[in-house]
Amino acid sequence: MAFNNNYNEAYTFTFNQLPKTKADLLRLPEASLDNPFKTVALVILALCRYKDNINDSLEMLNVLRGPSPLSEFDKQFLSDRLKGKEYKPYSFLFGATPNNGYTTSAPYRITVSQNPYSFENQNWAVLWVKSSGADQPREFKLRLKPSTGQWFINDILALGDIRIPVSDDPWA
Repeated sequence: MAFNNNYNEAYTFTFNQLPKTKADLLRLPEASLDNPFKTVALVILALCRYKDNINDSLEMLNVLRGPSPLSEFDKQFLSDRLKGKEYKPYSFLFGATPNNGYTTSAPYRITVSQNPYSFENQNWAVLWVKSSGADQPREFKLRLKPSTGQWFINDILALGDIRIPVSDDPWA
């Protein structure tokens, strides 16, 4: 699939349930990873699993990392960003807001977009997803494996702090 630098191009993905295991993830049609937008949507689903089962989440993320599995540094980075703030990945799902504690229900929808610089470097992509707890979209960096035509996540730069759920905010 060829991608152009059309700032307005975005893809919305709809999932009837959140995957709980690597097998669940691999059954999804998006698991073909034949475009980077699909990969980002699956990364968000895998991150949503972190709250209930870290090992399942990491196993799914390793699939989405392709030939470069998560390092110990990557695992610690995820722990640092998500421990006590497991709501962050849910902020990328339609309907989840600080007011409702970042909860939502099926169908789960995620929109992944690009900007004019998303495909600036050959075999690399930087895509964006809006978090309902942040003012600016959050970044995901991907790399194409030319021999398979699959896009794998390289960096998840999207887990910075966001607005806390209203129920946890003493100033709300």
